[in-house]
Amino acid sequence: MSCWETIADYSLRSIGIGERALPREGFTLCQQFTLIGSGMIWNVYFGVLALSAGFFLATAVALGKASNNVVIRKASAWFIFLFRGSPLFIQFFFAYFLFLSLKPVSPIFDPFTSAWLGALIVLFLNTAAYSGEIFYGALQSVPRGDIEAADAYGMTGWTRFRRVTWPTMLRLAWPAYTNEAIFLFHATTLVYFSGFPAWQQKGDALYYANFFADKTFNPFIPYPILAFYFILLTLVIISLFGLINRHLNRHLPEETRARIKLKLNVIR
Repeated sequence: MSCWETIADYSLRSIGIGERALPREGFTLCQQFTLIGSGMIWNVYFGVLALSAGFFLATAVALGKASNNVVIRKASAWFIFLFRGSPLFIQFFFAYFLFLSLKPVSPIFDPFTSAWLGALIVLFLNTAAYSGEIFYGALQSVPRGDIEAADAYGMTGWTRFRRVTWPTMLRLAWPAYTNEAIFLFHATTLVYFSGFPAWQQKGDALYYANFFADKTFNPFIPYPILAFYFILLTLVIISLFGLINRHLNRHLPEETRARIKLKLNVIR
């Protein structure tokens, strides 16, 4: 089988299109690049949807933590503490068995035991908690003079938040939020090694990398390939978020603009 035939057969296998049976022998470099790349579809799916939805919940949680209402403030603080204080792998584990226990109650909970929905919900809540704390810190750092200037122009309530507070909060939080986005995409590799099963051997990139490592007894080929794909993905994220960062800081002098710097996270 040529490399082009391998790409045609396996490039979309992770979403159920193409050859169903995994390779049984040979395990060429092309097969490993193609199948691991196919699995990246799920990593991008989890990352993009969780990050997009989590952005709005994070904003709400940050505002809730800064609220004068003690109930809303405490609920937001405990939400952040719960998801930041426990390992993501454990969150996957308990969420899966929670959804599994609810499955007999109603058929509506059946999709929640699948990774495409159940794991997505966990990632969504997890990134909302981390991002919420980032946004809260940025919200507290909004210069008082900006708020006073908005008041002087007669801006109040939603108008002041939309035109002054929220843009400034995003500008201050964006470098740290970019790192959170990168870590979230890396965290998607935990999905199929948690309680959520890979349906019909259709897993993510790490699932296929682990398959080749087990079959060839040589982890020094599939895992570097996996790292290569995630490095490319990280470069794409940095580029896209960098464009947004420049847009948010377009009114500032070049030398005073916040720079996006990648900071390593010891544990998530």
